[in-house]
Amino acid sequence: MPNKTKDHENIWQDEFVLLMEKLADKDKQPPPEVGSSLKELIYSENKLQLFHYNPLDVAQKKLPILITYALVNRPYIMDLEPKRSLILRLLEKGYPVYLIDWGYPDSSDRFTDLNDYINGYLHRCVQQVKHHSKEEKIDLLGVCQGGVFSLCYTALHPTEIRKLVTLVTPIDFHTKNNPLTSWTSHLNTQALASHTGNVPAELISQLFKAIKPFQLNREKYRRLKHIINNTESLNTFLRMERWLHDGPDLNRAAADEFLINFYQQNKLHENTLTIAGHAVLLNKITSPVLNLYATQDHLVPPEATRALKQHIKPELYQEQALVGGHIGAFTSPRTQQTLIQSLEQGLA
Repeated sequence: MPNKTKDHENIWQDEFVLLMEKLADKDKQPPPEVGSSLKELIYSENKLQLFHYNPLDVAQKKLPILITYALVNRPYIMDLEPKRSLILRLLEKGYPVYLIDWGYPDSSDRFTDLNDYINGYLHRCVQQVKHHSKEEKIDLLGVCQGGVFSLCYTALHPTEIRKLVTLVTPIDFHTKNNPLTSWTSHLNTQALASHTGNVPAELISQLFKAIKPFQLNREKYRRLKHIINNTESLNTFLRMERWLHDGPDLNRAAADEFLINFYQQNKLHENTLTIAGHAVLLNKITSPVLNLYATQDHLVPPEATRALKQHIKPELYQEQALVGGHIGAFTSPRTQQTLIQSLEQGLA
């Protein structure tokens, strides 16, 4: 009787060798570009950079969109490649697009806290976008943790934002079957800090991989022969691998606050969160809110996102399901059609 385990090992090993051989050939070529949509730097502060994307030759909409991504990963996932670029889809529709890049923290940033991010960096970026676009209000699109920051900001500064969009954003951090909450319930970032005083990106990456250990490790390398000889598929694979392994360290102070206040104590959903002494109450948001969630999200379950409905006035609230996972919800070409249609309706 054949040894199925041995056969599986041979298949995995053979295909991984094929990939290594292919990559050896590609070493003679530059790696595939990420974030290739043209943009200009309009503001910088410490590690932060604020970009404005060059408009395309289409009819332009008036009000700009500022995209706020998470601290955990790099924001070029929003513009990974032309076929998988939410930013390019927005530009094609004539939206003026701006993006915050939080940068790579070092030891000098270990005391930067949530107040610095939300009432400091984010607030100043909003002002810069208003000044650059010559508009009194802007639209804000927050993704994952960036959506949490955007909600807190809009609750604390309700007159600054015309419309708010949250994408795969957690609200209730204590829903059932929430693996990140289970993993972080007794976590202490002090024990994870490196010599810089911050939480190393490698540890965060391993945490995410541990949630789906087989799928995110060996499984994705098991069927490589289907993409190795397809340049487009291989380049997409390499871009995703680059993004997955290009995470920044997390500032110690902000990581502590986010872990304790959100994951461990669920203060945002419980209406007990304060930032710099000010209560963060989501029912203070006066802007229309479009909440987009992913039906197969293993990091932010749909019920964790849809809890926002409990906090926003019914006449201001819309939600839309996107078929896909946490990243596929906005990188999949198929899902992007639904996403863009929802954005056009929600931001009209």
